[in-house]
Amino acid sequence: MRHRKAGRRLGRTTSHRKATMQSLAVALFTHYAIETTLAKAKELRRFAEPLVTLAKKDNVTNRRRAFAALRDKTAVKRLFDEVGPTNVDRPGGYTRVLKLGPRLGDAAPMSRIELVGLGEYEEEE
Repeated sequence: MRHRKAGRRLGRTTSHRKATMQSLAVALFTHYAIETTLAKAKELRRFAEPLVTLAKKDNVTNRRRAFAALRDKTAVKRLFDEVGPTNVDRPGGYTRVLKLGPRLGDAAPMSRIELVGLGEYEEEE
């Protein structure tokens, strides 16, 4: 039984899963919105939202903690200079997951995860 075992394994080893979340978070903070599978997007929320909470208060300690998680200077800079200040008044829920439908090749459920206020989706006409 899996009682009280939170998180998705995503068919990866622990190190591979951590590297995947790190890579997805860097892409999210760089582009403000990315398209990925629904399971990865839901798991990315658990990784990225605490980093946005760190970025709301800009100090050396928080920058170092964010860099330890992301290992990317440009992503940390963008996180603290652009993402953090736009979410200062927001008490949580910094990301939004939009379902897109099945992927063409393997019918995996796809989704778009975006930062609220920055990577807003505009529907094409």
